[in-house]
Amino acid sequence: MDLDAVAEPARPLVEGRLKARGPEEKIIPEILSGGGTSTPSNPFAGGHFTRNVAFSPDGKQMYIAVGSRTNVNDPDEDKTEFHRANILVANPDGSNVRVYASGIRNPVGLTVDPKGVVWTSVNERDELGDNLPPDYITHVQEGGFYGWPWYYTGGNQDPRHKGKHPELKDKVIVPDVLLEPHNASLQLTFYNGKQFPAQYQGQIFAAEHGSWNHAARTGYEVVFVPLKDGKATGEYQDFLTGFMTPDGDPWGRPVGVAVAPDGSLMVTDDGTNSIWRVSYAKK
Repeated sequence: MDLDAVAEPARPLVEGRLKARGPEEKIIPEILSGGGTSTPSNPFAGGHFTRNVAFSPDGKQMYIAVGSRTNVNDPDEDKTEFHRANILVANPDGSNVRVYASGIRNPVGLTVDPKGVVWTSVNERDELGDNLPPDYITHVQEGGFYGWPWYYTGGNQDPRHKGKHPELKDKVIVPDVLLEPHNASLQLTFYNGKQFPAQYQGQIFAAEHGSWNHAARTGYEVVFVPLKDGKATGEYQDFLTGFMTPDGDPWGRPVGVAVAPDGSLMVTDDGTNSIWRVSYAKK
């Protein structure tokens, strides 16, 4: 079928096409746009401006990751942090935008498992030293609070906000999988291919972009996160490494992970501006 000849539906994007045939359509108000300088009228500009999007398996819900504008500003005082450090949910047409989960400093990676559970990988805050707080990967509970900016990794209070919101301490959800601090965990995906061995089926792969402010560099790899009965075991394993020289200098930085139709794993790398394909070959 010639997709260019399809008269209906008259949308810029039609499934199967590689190019849009019309202008972009804005489905969510300006406050969700990225870039620029944050202002009271446009608090969603600036800072962590990426907006990852994932859909529920039935296509009825659209989840949107919105990072904080700052490192650890208090939203009680800084109104440009309103509705940031959240995962939002909306209808696919952009209507009925609301908070799905909050207190997630920068939920860069966002995906939904086959059962409809939302998962995220998170860049935590800086300036608490080399070893705090851990970045993390976790499933996301609707209505859940994950601590930012007052707490981290459960009820551990950020000393920069000492004494604030004690009523929230026991409500902070501890993430499923704690990663090295400053790993800069980015995209994650569930492996739904058939090429890899059974132990990888339905499990998570996540890209660790690598630290910029850690005394000993950490990250610069793709990790494997095993699950049992759909729940994280709490551990992770190195899967794709070698992006650092013997002297400890990085030459590659994983960003995105996706499963190709043949079951291989695709990894984008903005250190070399490359896409790597990881295939399985039986010995």
